[in-house]
This record gives sequence, C-alpha cells and structure tokens, in this order.
Amino acid sequence: MKKYLRLCYFIMFLWAAFAVAAYAIDHPTLAIGAKAPDFHLPGVDGKMYSLASFKHAKVLVVVFMCNHCPTSQAYEERVKKLTIDYAAEGVRVVAINPNNPKSLRLDELGYSDVGDSFAEMKIRAKDIHFNFPYLYDGATEITSNKYGPIATPHAFIFDRDRKLRYQGRIDDMENPAKTPTVQDARNAIDALLAGKPVPVEVTRVFGCSIKWAEKSNWTAKAAIQWANEPVKLDTIGAKGIADVVKNHSDKLRLINIWATWCGPCVAEFSDLVTLNHMYRDRGVQLVTITTDDMGNRAKALAFLQRKQASGLNYIYSGDNKYKLMDAVDPKWQGALPYTLLVEPNGRIVYAHEGAINFEQLKKIIFDDPMIGRIYK
Repeated sequence: MKKYLRLCYFIMFLWAAFAVAAYAIDHPTLAIGAKAPDFHLPGVDGKMYSLASFKHAKVLVVVFMCNHCPTSQAYEERVKKLTIDYAAEGVRVVAINPNNPKSLRLDELGYSDVGDSFAEMKIRAKDIHFNFPYLYDGATEITSNKYGPIATPHAFIFDRDRKLRYQGRIDDMENPAKTPTVQDARNAIDALLAGKPVPVEVTRVFGCSIKWAEKSNWTAKAAIQWANEPVKLDTIGAKGIADVVKNHSDKLRLINIWATWCGPCVAEFSDLVTLNHMYRDRGVQLVTITTDDMGNRAKALAFLQRKQASGLNYIYSGDNKYKLMDAVDPKWQGALPYTLLVEPNGRIVYAHEGAINFEQLKKIIFDDPMIGRIYK
C-alpha cells in the first residue's frame, strides 16, 4: 500500500513538472536585483499587509506556500523555525498562498484535510500554529504574477533596500525527518546580515505547481472524466453487508446507508461524492447502501447517476430492516443517514447517525494512519 501511495505521489509530481514547464513563460520569475513588488493582501489574522508592514526588517523573506501540497506541508515547521531563529536579528518572514482554488482538482486535495481557499488557510494556520503572517493571493493572483513562483514552497529573500538577493528552495531535503546538506535560505540570510554577497543566488525548486487561474479548465476536464464513469447499483443481503463492514480490503472504507426518501441523505450525497473524488486515489473506498425498496431500484439508480456516484453502490434486497441494522452496526439506532469509516479487518474508527459534519470527517480520514501526510 505504501509503495502504491509513493508511486501515486511520484506520478503527481511528474505531472506537476510538465505543468511548470508549460506555464513558466507566462509567469516569469522575478530577477535577482529587482525591487520587491508591493502587495496589498489579507492575512488569516484579519489584517491587511503590504511591503510597508515590514519596513523595519533588515531582511525580508517571502515564501509562496499553500495548504494542499505535500511538499509545502513538509516545510511548514521549517518556516516556523526560520521565523523564530532570525526574529531577534531583524528578519521577517511572510507567506503567501498563490493558488486559485477554482484551479485545484479534487483529486489534488487527497494529501490534505483542507483546500487552498482563504477560509481553509485560517484553519491550517490555526492547526499548525503559524507564527508568521499567512496571506491570500488566490482571488486575483496579482502579487504572485509579479513574483513568479514556480512551485510551493518557493522562497524570495530581499535585503534592507528590498532588492531580491536570493530566490529558490529553502533547503535541499524535502523529507523533514532527514537533515538537509545545503541550507540555501539560511545561507542567504546569514550573508545579507553579515553584509556579504549571497553565495548562491538562484536554485531550482521542487513541489506542486502553482494553480494559476487559467488552469481552471483542468478542473473542467476532471469533471467531464468523472461524469463519464459508469454508475451501477447491485443488490446485497444482510450477510453481504456484514462482509462489507468487516472490510477485507486493503483500503479505508467509508460506508454510507441512505435512501432516496431521506432528506438529509439526499442533501449530503454530493459531498460524499466530492470526498470520494478527493481521497479515492489515496486508498479510501466509498460504499453506499440504499434502504429503498427493491421496487424503487430504478429510482435509486437514477439518483446515483445524477450524483455521478461511480463507487460501489448497493440496494438492500432483504425485507427486514432490523437484520440490515444488525449487519451494519448493532449500536445503530436506525435513523438515516448512517455512516461508518472502517479500517481493513473491520476496525470502526467513525460511526455517525444523521447528517455528516464533512470538515470533521475529512480530518478523521486524513488523520488516519493509512492516509495522512506524505511526511508525518
């Protein structure tokens, strides 16, 4: 399973590398010696920030980073430590999220419990305890276009006169559990504080490509792809349901019991499909079981087709709903919808009766040892 996930991660970055090459001409990176472009951006702390907000800094470090990217996540603690280590020497660090949320495919969100919207930036900043301003540029990308980051994270380091003296990676080791051999950003800061030339002014960067607004057609292509996936509705009895819950697969199984006549079930179903598109390539399997009578099978299938629910879908074929309840979970009191998250070999890690809090569920899925960050 881990080898499969690593392969998916590698393929994702190969795809990102091609995207970087395609967009580099349209979004040139700021040249060494150039003045820092000004900005006027909102921070997750409710304040507005510009270059003037950091006018007393001897050195200004601008890091373009985001929520969803595994590489950006891997550097979060290092950016925090950079902020602490150099604060007394007059160095200020500010992070900018350049990504337009509309250009982010759902399956790119499988490596995070939050996306790249401004609201979700606030969640990430609070969860990780960011000690630096975290600014949002995804709505217009005006600032990002002026700086020209290649990937997240991408650091730009300016001297007291706000001339660019270094741009590139933070260090040469993505995995935070391993020690970098070259601390590029720190070397640049140290040189500037000492009044010396920066030893290496430009380095390559590695990470997720910037989600420029013009990439929104990629999300449209994904939507077309998902719309063309076949949707089936098979029958299942109580014994089959019990086997589904035992989960003999190697995947984290999300099981939702629903019905077409259940208002909360219908209201939340699209969110279930969205969650499936986010995490299915990470090893999460969505299984839906409708309690509609067999005479309404065509109606239930039509609903699933409208929702583009291309996962495993079943309709209960028995006539005794209490046998269904016992097969799903003896603790279930019978209200719909009912949702389970089951690890391989049947360990239930989430059981909920009624409408789902999807933000909470995403966090539970993402925090499960089977999923989580690439680098823990």
